[in-house]
Amino acid sequence: MTTDTTTLTQLGRATETPASPDAATLERVPNPHPDTDYVARFTVPEFTSLCPVTGQPDFAHLMIDYVPDAWLVESKSLKLYLTSFRNHGAFHEDCTVGIGKKLVETLKPRWLRIGGYWYPRGGIPIDVFWQFGAVPEGTWVPDQGVPSYRGRG
Repeated sequence: MTTDTTTLTQLGRATETPASPDAATLERVPNPHPDTDYVARFTVPEFTSLCPVTGQPDFAHLMIDYVPDAWLVESKSLKLYLTSFRNHGAFHEDCTVGIGKKLVETLKPRWLRIGGYWYPRGGIPIDVFWQFGAVPEGTWVPDQGVPSYRGRG
């Protein structure tokens, strides 16, 4: 199966980092195996956003797993979308859940989950988890493999 990339506006082109998540464009491509349930995973170990109160940077390790239906997320557009959060002020919960909802809106997957493993702010790490739908029966979903924050101990 060949994928028509003529509708993509970012892949293979010089692209500026979007100024905000609202200015970013998530693009999708046809799933070459729409008749098969499988998990696609994106690991984002260096996600950053800004505290909406102090403006200080926040850091997270994001894990995004989904079972596609007709569409896959185009990975360059996902990278640009996630990078757009670097100058965006939002709480951890808003970033994590908002990313998950945006992906569901764009892809209409059979199932999606996102884990946001945030580094400590004020001495307390915050982990945020959101899921859309139920895992299709018989689909193998690996553990996200991100340990809880332990500090130096």
